[in-house]
Amino acid sequence: MDFRYLRPDNIDFDRLLSQFVYHPKSPLIFNTGFFLLLFLAFLAGYQLLRDRHRARLLYVTAFSLFFYYKSSGIYFLLLVFSTIVEYNFARWIADSDRPGRRKMLLTLSLLVNLGMLFYFKYTNFFLSGYQALTGQPVPVLHVLLPVGISFYTFQTLSYTIDVYRGQIKALRNIWDFAFFVTFFPQLVAGPIVRASDFIPQIAKKPFISREDMGRAVLLIAAGLFKKAVISDYISLNYVERIFGNPTLFSGIENLLGVYGYALQIYCDFSGYSDIAIGIALLLGYRLPPNFLSPYQSTSITEFWRRWHISLSSWLRDYLYIPLGGNRKGVVRQYVNLFLTMLLGGLWHGASLTFVAWGALHGAALAVDKLFQKVLRPGNDWLTKLLGWFITFHFVCFCWIFFRAGTFEVALQVIHQITHSLRPDLLGQVVAAFRPVFALVALGYLLHFIPDGLTLRLETALARRSVVEQAVLLTLVIWLVIQVKSAEIQPFIYFQF
Repeated sequence: MDFRYLRPDNIDFDRLLSQFVYHPKSPLIFNTGFFLLLFLAFLAGYQLLRDRHRARLLYVTAFSLFFYYKSSGIYFLLLVFSTIVEYNFARWIADSDRPGRRKMLLTLSLLVNLGMLFYFKYTNFFLSGYQALTGQPVPVLHVLLPVGISFYTFQTLSYTIDVYRGQIKALRNIWDFAFFVTFFPQLVAGPIVRASDFIPQIAKKPFISREDMGRAVLLIAAGLFKKAVISDYISLNYVERIFGNPTLFSGIENLLGVYGYALQIYCDFSGYSDIAIGIALLLGYRLPPNFLSPYQSTSITEFWRRWHISLSSWLRDYLYIPLGGNRKGVVRQYVNLFLTMLLGGLWHGASLTFVAWGALHGAALAVDKLFQKVLRPGNDWLTKLLGWFITFHFVCFCWIFFRAGTFEVALQVIHQITHSLRPDLLGQVVAAFRPVFALVALGYLLHFIPDGLTLRLETALARRSVVEQAVLLTLVIWLVIQVKSAEIQPFIYFQF
């Protein structure tokens, strides 16, 4: 080895320093080599501060702000602003004994948070809607959507609402609150962490058992594999081609593209959640699960108990129940379900395709409630199999609207499937894209592994030595490097 290249005069310091500056086309995400090196350096400092409570919290908060800066640039100041504002609103609410003043403060908090979310996410959506209705031209604002704004806005809102309801006490140290809001593993794409779950952990000294270490390594390895090996590969090599111009492909190719996207978005989003939960566990903090094998669901209601659990439970507790839930009659319950999912669709993006996606799921939840109440289906294997088949394909149908950039593209996909299926081409398509469909088959196979087997794998890995765990993680990282594309593929939910 020629050690001359390690001399200071051979190091490109400008290029090295540029890694610490925000670049819109290369955000700091978990599946990059730079994050791995940065996290290892961060972890070394974290271990040194393990017994120094305040210094450790400040250290993690500073790293979290840098992490967000590398993801959204100057908009990290928006995160700082939101943190300061919500800390004070919650404290003022807790200190007031006048119901009217408490309600006014909560209203102001909602206006600030939702107003900020509305401006960055929905301004152009409503301006274009106004133009379509009135025919009057309106200016298009060039607004950059800050990464993860929907996630941390919902997280801070739930904290303030819980303080207002008296379910938790307001924090009296702004640095504790900043640690809660900015905690980098889940900052930009969830899970949406409840204050009641996370804040009690802040005061405790982080403890990582051998079982925790094994589970963390398995989660990080599984998340990297799902994201960078399965999701990115099938997206770049098949799904993007189909949804880029559906009319160029037969119905069977479009149908396979829909199945591929269903797996892609699951592996992408659950992969991020796995990595986030695993990294948090390495630091001694426990985040709630966000996915529980959702495509095993036998009803749409069960699907939403398994898919994006932190969002579905948030919508239930802070929207569905305040709307009345099931307390005001059957019809009102169905309306509340529909409105909740409609707004859930709008939360995902300022587009009519997302509204349609939410509306379809809302209507399906209402129909499922009615079906369960009136027909009371049995629990035999045939009923479960039929329920799974219908649920899975309904969810896949809805993914068409979620993935398509416009209604026109969504309708083109549906038209090709219903009018030009050509099942005789199945063998040729699979043969032409053999690596893609091998990964699709592997992805679905892994998804349907029983939970008990996954638990046994975690237990077995926990019994391995640190060296063996490190070897497993290194092998996965090596595999990621072998198959990853030249360009960074951000996680899908960064756009929300």
